[in-house]
Amino acid sequence: MRSVVLVALAAAIGNMLQGWDNATIAGAVIYIKKEFHLEKEPKIEGLIVAMSLIGATLITTFSGPVSDKVGRRSMLILSSVLYFLSSIVMFWSPNVYVLLFARLLDGFGIGLAVTLVPIYISETAPSEIRGLLNTFPQFCGSGGMFLSYCLVFGMSLQESPSWRLMLGVLSIPSIAYFVLAAFFLPESPRWLVSKGRMDEARQVLQRLRGREDVSGELALLVEGLGVGKDTSIEEYVIGPDNEESEGGHELPRKDQIKLYGPEDGQSWMAKPVKGQSSLALASRQGSMLPRGGSLMDPLVTLFGSIHEKLPSENMNASSRSMLFPNMGSILGMMGRQESQWDPERNNEDSSDQDENLNSPLLSPPTTSEPDDYHQRTVGTMHRRQSSLFMANVGETATATSIGGGWQLAWKYNDKVGADGKRVNGGLQRMYIHEETANNNTNNIPFSRRGSLLSFHPEADGHDQVNGYVQAAALVSQASMMPGGKGETAMLPKEVKDSPGWRELKEPGVKRALMVGVGLQILQQFAGINGVMYYTPQILEETGVSSLLTNLGISAESASLLISALTTLLMLPCILVSMRLMDVTGRRSLMLSTIPILILSLVTLVIGSLVKLGGTTNALISTASVTVYLSCFVMGFGAIPNILCSEIFPTSVRGLCITICALTFWICDIIVTYTLPVMLKSIGIAGVFGIYAIVCAVAWVFVYLKVPETKGMPLEVISEFFSVGAKQQDAGASFLSDG
Repeated sequence: MRSVVLVALAAAIGNMLQGWDNATIAGAVIYIKKEFHLEKEPKIEGLIVAMSLIGATLITTFSGPVSDKVGRRSMLILSSVLYFLSSIVMFWSPNVYVLLFARLLDGFGIGLAVTLVPIYISETAPSEIRGLLNTFPQFCGSGGMFLSYCLVFGMSLQESPSWRLMLGVLSIPSIAYFVLAAFFLPESPRWLVSKGRMDEARQVLQRLRGREDVSGELALLVEGLGVGKDTSIEEYVIGPDNEESEGGHELPRKDQIKLYGPEDGQSWMAKPVKGQSSLALASRQGSMLPRGGSLMDPLVTLFGSIHEKLPSENMNASSRSMLFPNMGSILGMMGRQESQWDPERNNEDSSDQDENLNSPLLSPPTTSEPDDYHQRTVGTMHRRQSSLFMANVGETATATSIGGGWQLAWKYNDKVGADGKRVNGGLQRMYIHEETANNNTNNIPFSRRGSLLSFHPEADGHDQVNGYVQAAALVSQASMMPGGKGETAMLPKEVKDSPGWRELKEPGVKRALMVGVGLQILQQFAGINGVMYYTPQILEETGVSSLLTNLGISAESASLLISALTTLLMLPCILVSMRLMDVTGRRSLMLSTIPILILSLVTLVIGSLVKLGGTTNALISTASVTVYLSCFVMGFGAIPNILCSEIFPTSVRGLCITICALTFWICDIIVTYTLPVMLKSIGIAGVFGIYAIVCAVAWVFVYLKVPETKGMPLEVISEFFSVGAKQQDAGASFLSDG
């Protein structure tokens, strides 16, 4: 994973520059006021600081859709160029108007970085460590603030500090960002697939994953192009195929699907069932939730059913492929051998593979007769060890691991229409997830050595009939279609050049937007700006400022040093959140840290109302602020952006992220400009009281509406939103009809 970690770190430098700029302007504005005589022009002073917010808001309105057209990497390069140009203009600024223009350019760079870096990291990261990598922007932003505060503090100790030099230093890291973005960062593989540039996407995945065979993940990216419209949940019980006729031949069984392993003579049966898997049970319960009056979103129940029923081995990243655990190693051992998933197979005559979608990703058996196929299965599986086929009653399928305990599979029905031609709608994709029988992994007598799944009837004295695995599958129309030589290869369907606003009306997309926008609003009104604004005053009351002044440090320099120390405190807390993001999960982190935010804010309210003595009040307030900042950066600070980069389908991700980012910047502006007014009208106790109420609302919102997404492929997450939204809509419709 070294390559993908380095790529995420390089991309997160854009957020480091944002933090750097925020800290620099906070220190430089002290000296800007003196040079341009702005003591009596508070509006101009505020505009200098806020101009970057305005620029970020303006460019965010089209950053997502434009990145869908030209690519994520191109926009990150543009961000680095804007950072550099703005720093040069700020360094040169002869008057306040040029400075305002430079701050606007700086805001453009900030807006692009804040909006697109989380998308870029999510689209390049493997699902097992996506949360950890997406915490890099938060860590780099706080790290940039700390470094900048230290630099500005050092400059403030000079006899004549230069605010131009403070702002101009930004050009140095922006050059490094440009070099990395232009020559080191690859384009997002999901964006490349969305544009049909399959060969480039394969090369990027090979570099990021550190292996040659990435064709399974490439197929997953193709399947993620569609917005789930007809997703359903199917259930299977998978067990050993031990029923044979007297002649030793396997008996065909109606409504059952045969699964073949890579070893000769080894097979299992997958029987469609109902009421066995917790995923399907959660789905059915979710559709009835409105009837019972529950406010819990079915999405939360659906996602929770997956994480609660995972076998314990699933905590190990190397064991994420649970249903067919040897699939990953088989794909890895294939090397340069012939692979069924080779994007260039059956397309060697194509002269423009990089720019089109004519590369087959799925090649079912060339023989369309089920009986003939059944007789040749063992030999076929011996040659194609990276494949899993389901056969019987005219159905075949193939599967590959996609991480998080999920398998991507396709069911192909050899249905023939009245005209004698194959029906194109017969191909369906399946996201399959294993559940343990009777919710007890210890009672499942199977091993994970030598084959995809080896059952041992003698293990622990269990009978072989008890050795089965429960599995649930999200099934919908595939994003591929029959084509290629002899019409046996599966090709990606034609991709839309740009997402349509119509897709935003899909139930799953609308539900995801509600979650993303709601989190952004609640995050901004949860009090972080007010606490940061109040921190210097609290530390001054504790005597820290006086102590620094007695050491010969000016009041301005002391303020900068205090801000640096406050920012330094955040860094170890963010490191803790990195470790927990993919272990406890996003939802759990927010549910556990938000109550601490509420307690800290309530303590600040009590401390401002009850006078216990100047030093005592200051110490209590200092402890409350410290706890608040630590818990905020661990949970509510980073997770809304992480979730927003995960929950939207590939085709509309840029557009939806734009809506969420616009919400973020607008709320940021509102909170920033209303805070001084609120402090004067209702006082610090009233302000923190309102923030505590917002945090309480945020906890309820997270509990009822925000699902857990840790370890799940992005494509599976969007399918879950589609299923959950439709289940709730169906329940609401039933309630209204009743």
